[in-house]
Amino acid sequence: MTSGRGMPLLMGIVNVTPDSFSDGGAWLDPAQAVAHGLRLLDEGADVLDIGGESTRPGAAAVSADEELRRVVPVLRGLRTAAPTARLSIDTAKSAVAAAAVQAGATIVNDVTALGDPDMARVCAQADVELILMHIRGTPRTMQDDTAYGDLIGDVCAWLDERASLAMAAGVRRDRIVLDPGLGFGKALNDNARLIAAIPRLRALGYPVLIGASRKRFIGALTAEPEAPRRIHGSVGAALAAAQRGAAWLRVHDVAATRAALQVFLAVEAAA
Repeated sequence: MTSGRGMPLLMGIVNVTPDSFSDGGAWLDPAQAVAHGLRLLDEGADVLDIGGESTRPGAAAVSADEELRRVVPVLRGLRTAAPTARLSIDTAKSAVAAAAVQAGATIVNDVTALGDPDMARVCAQADVELILMHIRGTPRTMQDDTAYGDLIGDVCAWLDERASLAMAAGVRRDRIVLDPGLGFGKALNDNARLIAAIPRLRALGYPVLIGASRKRFIGALTAEPEAPRRIHGSVGAALAAAQRGAAWLRVHDVAATRAALQVFLAVEAAA
């Protein structure tokens, strides 16, 4: 059965990086990145997630200045071209988050879930939505240790603790979204288990975001080595997540995901 909440929010991905696993370098030019974001909005994206630092396994870190050089023109361009669009900044740096909010972002997507101790304070002062993602280590080291004693229990406990830290710093509970971090410090089989465990994540009392789009475990399940060709498997993961109650889906292929969800939800409603 579905969650009863209808269509999940679709977060369209706008990577402004040279080295992202799926589309690195495709949208480095700010004008091209803005145009891509506008296309995703036309396809039905509810939110655009703009990121200036790759978080693929082994990716090199970039400075806050470089990250801002990449993302601020895109945020400003999107805010001008689409004044009512919901814009998210995908960053682990509080300084980048603060500048991005000034440039038009109203959501902070923190893949380290407050790895920067100032992040919660920045988000509380700006009163923005905050996405907290589970990760073990850093994007550079996260795949070095993927063994868990209790995968679902460990992820739930860690995210619950992070949410409590955010609220202690002043972030409102209704501003928090939790992401189990598919592919971030997880063995390949762990990712399907985490999607299946969405009801347990939801029981913590926060909306759940799932970001499965084009990831390596999709390629392993479908025998597709090329990330841009993993659209069909990614849509399958999105449907499975929606069925289990995910409130947000972070995707590359907005039009395909939305169309599949429209049919799926229509059938569910008719049952």
